Amino acid sequence: MKKSLRYVVLSMLFVLVSAPFVFAANEAAQAAPVAGATVDYTKAIVASIFALAAGLAIGLGAIGAGLGLGQATSGASNAVGRNPEAQGKVMLTMMVGMAMTESVAIYALVISLVILFANPLLKIIG
Repeated sequence: MKKSLRYVVLSMLFVLVSAPFVFAANEAAQAAPVAGATVDYTKAIVASIFALAAGLAIGLGAIGAGLGLGQATSGASNAVGRNPEAQGKVMLTMMVGMAMTESVAIYALVISLVILFANPLLKIIG
């Protein structure tokens, strides 16, 4: 990767990671009853970390499923090209394998939704 592209990617990553903290700080400052009172940022930090974790979960799950689906399609195309008479069996096996691979992406989506909306740690923190 070129050096300038690395800087662009790192700066975009920094903006995406720091944005929840900035918005949470504004909300917490408005909610503070006394000007000199300390503000607890624990819930905002934990919520932003969970949002980042949910994004990584669905992103990595989708990348893995996409790579698996591509490999399955490639292998089935090669098999049908070498032996056209076995197309029915190859396609049936490919479809079952693709369904199993796609279930990994759906599982990643469920995990990321649980992290975002049904996270018990946010209830404990309060």
